[in-house]
Amino acid sequence: MAAALHFSGEPEADALLAAEPLALLIGFVLDQQVTVQKAFSGPLELKRRLGRLDAAEIAALDTGELEAVFAQKPALHRFPAAMARRVQELCAAVAEGYDGDAARVWTEAADGRELKRRLLALPGVGEMKATSLVAVVGKRLGAGPPGWEEVAPQHACLADIDSPEALLAYQAAKRARKAELRAGRTQT
Repeated sequence: MAAALHFSGEPEADALLAAEPLALLIGFVLDQQVTVQKAFSGPLELKRRLGRLDAAEIAALDTGELEAVFAQKPALHRFPAAMARRVQELCAAVAEGYDGDAARVWTEAADGRELKRRLLALPGVGEMKATSLVAVVGKRLGAGPPGWEEVAPQHACLADIDSPEALLAYQAAKRARKAELRAGRTQT
């Protein structure tokens, strides 16, 4: 198991992502329309504000209260209210389906395909996030079920990041790919 997942650029946040499965899931849910660093530093800040990350407790919070926690300066996300609700939905699914133990999402999956199905069933996790999560669980955490490689992406993804430098290289490559795509759309 990795001592840290180098997604946030903050050693304490990166260690939390590797140590607490719920933090990793929350980071993936927050990973949209913000930088990777912002998304994956969010779980640590949420833990600081709440005192701990507990799926059942977060699910049971008054939604307005959780939205206020997300909106405190600096806000945990560009869209704090929407992301608070999405994280609360994720936590409710983990609390109800896995007795609050987020690691059970992957430790109890029979194979890679089942793990992907389990991830896709979680609120806030779509196809790209599910396959990247499968790869992170298998490659970085060493906890992938048999066959996880078959459903992991064949392209570069967060699972390939093994250092702060690798994160910067990953982001530069992603920006270059997006620029190429944009350039291809504008040419006639």
